Amino acid sequence: MGYLKYLVFRILNAILVLLIVTFIISALFVKVAEQSNLAKMNDEMMQWDRTTGQNILRTQGQDAYEKAKAEYEQFLREKYELNLPYWQKVYNKAVRTLKLDFGTTTTPIFGTNNVSDIIKVAVPRSILLFTTATIIVIILGIFLGVRAARHAGSVFDRGLSIFALLTYSLPMWWTGMMFLLIFAFKLGWFPLSSMFDPQLIGWEHVKDVIYKLALPVFTYVFVVFGGWAWTTRNIMIGTLQEDFIMAARAKGVPEHKIIYGHALRAAAPPIVTMIIFALLGSLGGAIISELVFNYPGMGRLYWVALQQNETNLLIGLTYFFTVLYLAGVVLADMVYGFLDPRVKVGASAKM
Repeated sequence: MGYLKYLVFRILNAILVLLIVTFIISALFVKVAEQSNLAKMNDEMMQWDRTTGQNILRTQGQDAYEKAKAEYEQFLREKYELNLPYWQKVYNKAVRTLKLDFGTTTTPIFGTNNVSDIIKVAVPRSILLFTTATIIVIILGIFLGVRAARHAGSVFDRGLSIFALLTYSLPMWWTGMMFLLIFAFKLGWFPLSSMFDPQLIGWEHVKDVIYKLALPVFTYVFVVFGGWAWTTRNIMIGTLQEDFIMAARAKGVPEHKIIYGHALRAAAPPIVTMIIFALLGSLGGAIISELVFNYPGMGRLYWVALQQNETNLLIGLTYFFTVLYLAGVVLADMVYGFLDPRVKVGASAKM
């Protein structure tokens, strides 16, 4: 019951934060959207005046023209919610956002104007690239980090630490540009663009995807996995110095069982937290990296939304990233409460 109370409390906290953030996002973007909607209304009024309005003026006279113009202007104000007070527009936008009704874009993206459909197209592409690369990074990082901790002070440990510091300090976009210059432009081993060929099907499509994603995945793994290995190594070194590890060694427990059965399990909470946030963060893509590799994922979509001033799309993407972050916090709390009894006992005592 203690863990259940702890879990419910964390979920309610996340829902409350989501509501507050949604209203803040709506308040900020509605103010921006007012100017955009006013410009759209003026454009439609000018278009109406050049066609329908002039026709009414010629055939029915000035009075009919003024009346029709006023009616059409009122229609547009209601259409773009320019007739509502600011707080009402914020409330309406927040409610629609919570219902995942983000509206439409001005220009089609990925062949559609519906914001929800646009995000549904971009998310699987980011999963394909960044989540795949993140899984590889996690496996390599944990494996090499544990090995370095077992042989702390060795040549392998020092070499891994130096490599991690060097690679993790490199900007992802700069490394991607260098790899494109070397492996794609100079050597011709990989394509300059990561755009898939939509005409290919079946196995040919699979080979095309693997070929196009090989270089960006390698770039991501090259830059990130050293930092993961170094962090895991430091966590494991601290755990291997605990008294229960010394006691297990004194009892003659095999080293392999001590490392993977005792030490790694005790060090699991911070490592699992890193894994959760890394996997969820991979769904959001990376703006500059996707621009460098010309990849149509979530990061590039955010850039397009900024360039084209697509307010509804920006709200949808920001809400999506907020939900991802809060989901990561809740999952991390669940893992901590499950792996560390002190966390849930403390939470239960307070409630």
